Amino acid sequence: MKINASTMKMWSRIGSRAAYGMAALELGKNYDDLILLTGDTSTSAGLDRFKNTFPEKYLEVGIAEQNMIGIAAGLASEGLQVFTSTFSPFQTMRCCEQIKVNIGYMNHKVCMVGLASGLVLGMLGYTHCCIEDVSIMRSIPGITVVSPADCGATVKAVLAAIEHDQSVYIRLTGGAPNPSVYLDDFDFTFGKANILREGNDLAIIACGTMVNNALEAANLLKNGKIEASVIDMHTIKPIDADIIEEISKSHNLIVTAEEHSIIGGLGSAVSDHLSTLNQKPPFLSIGIPDVYGTAGSYEGLLSKRQLMPEQIANTIANRYYSL
Repeated sequence: MKINASTMKMWSRIGSRAAYGMAALELGKNYDDLILLTGDTSTSAGLDRFKNTFPEKYLEVGIAEQNMIGIAAGLASEGLQVFTSTFSPFQTMRCCEQIKVNIGYMNHKVCMVGLASGLVLGMLGYTHCCIEDVSIMRSIPGITVVSPADCGATVKAVLAAIEHDQSVYIRLTGGAPNPSVYLDDFDFTFGKANILREGNDLAIIACGTMVNNALEAANLLKNGKIEASVIDMHTIKPIDADIIEEISKSHNLIVTAEEHSIIGGLGSAVSDHLSTLNQKPPFLSIGIPDVYGTAGSYEGLLSKRQLMPEQIANTIANRYYSL
């Protein structure tokens, strides 16, 4: 599959869900033992072309997500490479027990793609917004948890997941178009964060859509003479402990930014490791507070939760100058 500046730009235009469909189509060409399951989301997951091209590798379960996980685990137990996809709250929370028992406990490998996580479905309210999925999936043994920064990283995550040695949860955030963080091919390895920007004062560790917002926030901070490193922590479990330890020695403040609850997500994962270190700088977690809210536009909800670039920069600056 060609991964270059041209395809990166194209994937950015169509959004992460359609980019997943493009990656799945590539897998269909190369893996005879592949089967994709969806919960009435073939169009939403960008899989209509896959379904028409590889009908023998596609199974529509309908609005029966818990059954989908059971079927996926059964197929995996027979040696098939299995992907499931539906909207994030239904992929994770509705299926929590089935994921625990049939995938985690039984140790069957299934790659689960959570569509439209975070706040992008804000007009449908918090039944469809998903701010809890990382905390749930982190707590189940045997599952790698990934939140790609952009559409190119989504494709990379899908291609890596099929070769991975355990189950993977891929959390897709943002809409279409989806801003590009990576403008050309790049290294992507589960458990290994990417340093996108280097600064001497503080480090912003981000995942998903917040990687782009963190980069923009870092540019705003530079105008205030604050130099920020920006790190794409695309893999939340297992967390890249080495890079956390490295920046703890070289920066005066560590910040996490995520489109997820501040409880149990990226901030918690980073904080968990920081707590094991003898010496570490102050820590600031930026995310969605421990409340729900009313429906609204995607940008409106991000703004309400102080997750726009200027708001992130202001929050960080206020904390940094108070050190």
